[in-house]
Amino acid sequence: MTGGSRLPGMPDDEEGDPIVLHVDMDCFYAACERRREPRLEGEPVVVGMGYEGGETHGAVATASYEAREYGVDSAQAISTALERLPRMADAEDPDSDADPDDAGYYRPVDMDYYEAVSSEVKEILHESADVVREVSIDEAYLDVTDRTAWEVAEGFARHVKHRIDREVGVTASVGVAPNMSAAKIASDHDKPDGLVVVEPGEVREFLAPLDVAELHGVGPVTARELREMGVETAADLTDADRAALEDRFGERGAEMHRRARGEDQREVTPTGRPKSLSRESAFTEATDDDERKRDQIRTLAEAVADRARRKGAMYRTIGIKAVTPPYDVNTRAKSLPGPVDDPELVEEVALDLFAEFAGVEVRKVGVRVSNLSFADGEQASLGDGWESSADERDGDAEGDGSDPDTDDGQVSLGRRRDGDSESPDSPESGDGRDDGGDETARDDPDGQLSLAREWEGADGASDQLAVSDREGENSTDDGETSESDDSDPEGQVSLGDFG
Repeated sequence: MTGGSRLPGMPDDEEGDPIVLHVDMDCFYAACERRREPRLEGEPVVVGMGYEGGETHGAVATASYEAREYGVDSAQAISTALERLPRMADAEDPDSDADPDDAGYYRPVDMDYYEAVSSEVKEILHESADVVREVSIDEAYLDVTDRTAWEVAEGFARHVKHRIDREVGVTASVGVAPNMSAAKIASDHDKPDGLVVVEPGEVREFLAPLDVAELHGVGPVTARELREMGVETAADLTDADRAALEDRFGERGAEMHRRARGEDQREVTPTGRPKSLSRESAFTEATDDDERKRDQIRTLAEAVADRARRKGAMYRTIGIKAVTPPYDVNTRAKSLPGPVDDPELVEEVALDLFAEFAGVEVRKVGVRVSNLSFADGEQASLGDGWESSADERDGDAEGDGSDPDTDDGQVSLGRRRDGDSESPDSPESGDGRDDGGDETARDDPDGQLSLAREWEGADGASDQLAVSDREGENSTDDGETSESDDSDPEGQVSLGDFG
């Protein structure tokens, strides 16, 4: 790991236990809709996949906790959800028998907006850790061993939570532990808006009373088979005969036995080179002071260019973000003739793009470089060429929340890349077991399914929508797909591009 900014007074302890954070956003899509419409706070909110306003088709992607009290669950048909929780618009119709006090707000999925919000969260995470593993649009692991110490790890994690809440306007549950699997279980242990710290030496005790279904990578079918063997809890799994587990489950049996004992030697590894680098800053209050905004753009441009240089990255696109009240996201970007490493150009282009927002009240600004190149090569000679390059407008005054870094048919957040579901110590093929779960629910304490766009090559032969697992949840991190889960306690379906 590379050294970042460590808390003052904290000793360097190369032999100490790792400090891993698992950050999981709470009912993320519903939270995004509430951020956009503050009046929805505390109200039942249902986000529908394949749903259009006023219609009855589609499936529930996310149900807020208030909506779940009416029996609305993720992956449920919208028609069923409407039977249990009528639309507020319908309930307010004078001819309707529905009670507005028992009605909810239904919204269609808006992935562009969710990805824009996610990018703000992920920016905070990357500023908080040297190593970040993004596993979905609303979930990531952080290795903060070089940033803090166990004595103050809880305060460090709380600071990350508070930054996300204060700067982005959504909440996260965070688990802190010495390994990835324990941190994941900890983040699920006290949702929503929870913070659970499991210190070294306490992992096995923390896991012991948990039902086997709560263990990372154990789905309902495997849990049922374990119960048939008399294994009900993690403590039972720890005491179980390892040979018997291997005989029944293959290598997964040995892996489950290790995880139940709190043993997980995997390291948090990045999900690959970044597609973009950005810096954002929020004002204490929204401002229309142009000089103040331009000063902030200059500061952010310098920071982004410095970050790119430290990572050995050149860039072909420079962009800005302007967030206007309440949370309308506007992005602009300029493409360059070729990859460059030019801090002065970043500032010049960013200020030029931001001129459109002169006199406009904004609450947050950002600068981004994208279309990154890490290979050694000859830098493009720009001259005045950038002046005539295409001006890419990826947002508008209405705040569509789109990301300027998606011109290659991919998104930089919420994607599974090749190999993400495999851990460094995973078996090549496991035991080949198929637990036979359905596609509409899974082993996921967050209750999130994933609708992925699968790209089959550059020839565009297939642009197919398919229900797919979300790495880290529906996958055991051993390269095996785990079972589906009808319980779906967190109740969110994840929609995102998978590269």
